[in-house]
Amino acid sequence: MPPNDPSSIHVTHPSTTTMRMKMLSHPATLAPVRREFEAFAEKAGFNSADRGQIILVVNEALANVMRHAYNGATDQPIEVTAEDDDAALKIEIRDWGNGQPPQPRHKHDPETPGGLGMVCLKQFMTEVSFRPEPDGMTLTMIRNKRA
Repeated sequence: MPPNDPSSIHVTHPSTTTMRMKMLSHPATLAPVRREFEAFAEKAGFNSADRGQIILVVNEALANVMRHAYNGATDQPIEVTAEDDDAALKIEIRDWGNGQPPQPRHKHDPETPGGLGMVCLKQFMTEVSFRPEPDGMTLTMIRNKRA
């Protein structure tokens, strides 16, 4: 990643079914990440509506890492891995932030800002889990493919 371009992301494809991204916790990285996920999810066989949901979830999860794990710092590392198999798309987002899992909300209040990221994750993904690490957090999301 060029140090002077906060929007740059480093993308590799170790195999035809795996994508890895490294980026900084800068909001300018969200648009290029969405573009990469659009192409990857299309190649994985997801239709337009499903791709839109996957992209929304990845965007929300990354925005939450930036906002909550890193408290708005724009120069911290984030790594994203996406793996496609015949049955599902698995996405992992690794941060080195405060290691605090999201606090559960009993009900979303539409008049209170925030809180939609977790609603989207739970609604659009088949499985969502947070794994505290000694130095941060790993979010794992799985989206099953339609039969």
